[in-house]
Amino acid sequence: MKVKYWLVAGAVAAALAGCGADEISSAGSTGNVTINNPPATNPDPTPTDPNAGLVEPAGGCPTIPDPQGLRDDGTITGPTGTYRVCTLPARLNVSSTLVRRAGLLYALDGRVDVGTDRGAAPTTDTPIVLTIEEGVVVFAKTGTSWLAVNRGNRINAVGTATRPIVFTSRDNVLGLSNDDSQGQWGGVVLLGRAPVTDCTVAPAAPPGTVSCERQTEGSVDPAYFGGATPDDNSGSLKYVQIRYSGYVLSANSELQSLTLSGVGSATTIDYFQSHNSSDDGFENFGGRAGMRHVVVTGADDDNIDLDTGYKGTLQYVIAVQKTSGNADSIIELDSANTLEDQSPRTNMKIANFTFVHRNPATGNNAAMLFRGKADATLVNGVVVSPMACLRLNGSNILTADAATDKVGPPVFQSVVMQCAATQFVGSGGVTADQVATTFNAGANNNASFTATLTNTFVNGANETAVVATDPKTLDAAFDTTTYVGAVKDASDTWYAGWTCNSVTANFGTTSTACTSLPSLAD
Repeated sequence: MKVKYWLVAGAVAAALAGCGADEISSAGSTGNVTINNPPATNPDPTPTDPNAGLVEPAGGCPTIPDPQGLRDDGTITGPTGTYRVCTLPARLNVSSTLVRRAGLLYALDGRVDVGTDRGAAPTTDTPIVLTIEEGVVVFAKTGTSWLAVNRGNRINAVGTATRPIVFTSRDNVLGLSNDDSQGQWGGVVLLGRAPVTDCTVAPAAPPGTVSCERQTEGSVDPAYFGGATPDDNSGSLKYVQIRYSGYVLSANSELQSLTLSGVGSATTIDYFQSHNSSDDGFENFGGRAGMRHVVVTGADDDNIDLDTGYKGTLQYVIAVQKTSGNADSIIELDSANTLEDQSPRTNMKIANFTFVHRNPATGNNAAMLFRGKADATLVNGVVVSPMACLRLNGSNILTADAATDKVGPPVFQSVVMQCAATQFVGSGGVTADQVATTFNAGANNNASFTATLTNTFVNGANETAVVATDPKTLDAAFDTTTYVGAVKDASDTWYAGWTCNSVTANFGTTSTACTSLPSLAD
């Protein structure tokens, strides 16, 4: 049979050989068909380089003025390439700069101190300053690594919208971090000389004085903060991400991604993202630090925690909570304890915020919990929550008391909330009706709002229709704005590029994935 087929095939080939191309037509057609031969192929194509586009390691570590210098710890390889690892000394005693260099990562090996603690009282000493250039990546080599900027010293970490500074974990470098990763290292701690309460170093000291100091919770070695200098300066953090942080120092004591301890008002915190902290997104222990353009994604406890006499303003804040784990409130304001009559009293002022609360089983039973006789002013905000939006705890939160620096009940202006059927919760002597009355006392508030946010946090039609309040009428430190929420509309993209994307929130194509490192190829 095979011989027969070959004979037939040969006859057909011979017949076709006598025809030109114009004489060949398709069956059932009177038109012509042109046959184009496939293009010639390279018989020996150049093989694709499997390492093309990957980062190659820098040749060595830069020199810094500190006598201990940077330690060259060889290289580390992850999915984005291979990097030179330059490890910081345990303590910087000379002002130093971490320069951006292609193929180079800086590392923290355990606790790294910037300078030594210079005490609660101001001194004339020149501060030790750690400067970090735009686009630098600093990773923690161990799970217990953290950066402590001691009192009287400063950090100058100023990135850009296209080249943010990233503090992250070793697992992130190795490509092992995912959207549920957290607690892979400590975080960044700024220790300042601004007033605090709840003194721990000398418990009998008058709060808010140079004698009133606190020790960083759970730290084995001293990490003191507090004093009487409201305008103390711990430096600048601008266009900075802190990822996968928050390890346990001791029982019930964890570091946040960013811990601001007694930090003064001369400190700059602007364009800052906390991602997947195993504790709070950030916590302010006392102090006077103002914060602008803040993004918190994936915190496993509270997104914002403020206590022990903090007074300051926050503006343009996006907080998006995880749907799983122990994710608690968006805001936990102060802490009820036996020292809550101390002054300075905590007084949070926040404007232009968008809070997306997703966990229906929080321990605090509400998206926002205010307690401990704290004062609060909230203006131009949007809150979305699957449970109650606001809980007030303790009847003294509704009082005014000049003797303890207590201004009065919390103030809400142009705050709209989409809540569960139970919108308000009271506890500790406060009823739900009293909470509702407090919220509704302000102008342009609505606890039965229907949110139309796009891309999770960008104002839609309903948000645009809300009558805003000028925040500057409530505190001169605020910018004047004419809209509620953190992001006015689709043309307002202050969050883009310097942030990182995850399943919790996506900040657009100019932001890179949190699970990957930004480019350090050049």
